[in-house]
Amino acid sequence: MAEPSLAQQSFLEQRKRKLRAITFARILIFLIFALIWEASARLHLIDAFIFSSPSRVCHTFVSMVSDHSIFLHIGATLLETLVSFFLVFLLSLLTAVLLWLFRSLSKVLEPYLVVLNSLPKSALAPLLIVWLGANMKTIIVAGMSVAVFGSILTIYTGFSEVDAEKIKLIYTLGGSRWNVLKKVVLPSSVPIFINTMKVNIGLCLVGVVIGEFIGSRQGLGYLIIYGSQVFQLDMVLMSIVILCIMAMILYQAVNLVEKHCLKWF
Repeated sequence: MAEPSLAQQSFLEQRKRKLRAITFARILIFLIFALIWEASARLHLIDAFIFSSPSRVCHTFVSMVSDHSIFLHIGATLLETLVSFFLVFLLSLLTAVLLWLFRSLSKVLEPYLVVLNSLPKSALAPLLIVWLGANMKTIIVAGMSVAVFGSILTIYTGFSEVDAEKIKLIYTLGGSRWNVLKKVVLPSSVPIFINTMKVNIGLCLVGVVIGEFIGSRQGLGYLIIYGSQVFQLDMVLMSIVILCIMAMILYQAVNLVEKHCLKWF
């Protein structure tokens, strides 16, 4: 393999420096925010009981780690989010394939999908509790309800925008509609699948937390509601911080999947 030229080496070095600068800036912004928050609480510029502080949040986290209760809540939310995420992807893909294979069906169902996607999902959560009971299944369905209809529409739209010349070529060679789906539509839609997954992982987490607000006795959403009811706002803010970290980790995991997929397609 040929050695990279001086120009290429210079470009790569500049790119690495830029990435390091971006990472440093992100960390610096977070540290400055945390320092200002902590200092404001200690100097009584804000009420530490209401707004908490980084040190109080960390103390709450350590105390819940010591009795291992935090791992139960993080594990419950993570499991529910991942299950709803994978179910959303599978259901969205299968439904989009059916809509693409049967155009008449897509014309009939598309208005209903648009309406369901526009419906405020938090309004469905109380009904789901009544219909399915207060259990993990209900939380997973709540997580799915936030993402599934938009995901179906996005994937189906991506199927409809595949290069028409490639489809015409398959038909010219005697291929069927099923051949077009396997050879052209699905491979061409891999970037759309990845982008949809990036959006869905966050939406599923939001839906799961909404479900935990109403019908759960474990999970970070439950901790937020419980903490607000008993005025343990340190617990509320700790749960919110953990949710932010969890969302970031899950999004980066999808990015890793994207890098591996791009090597194959």
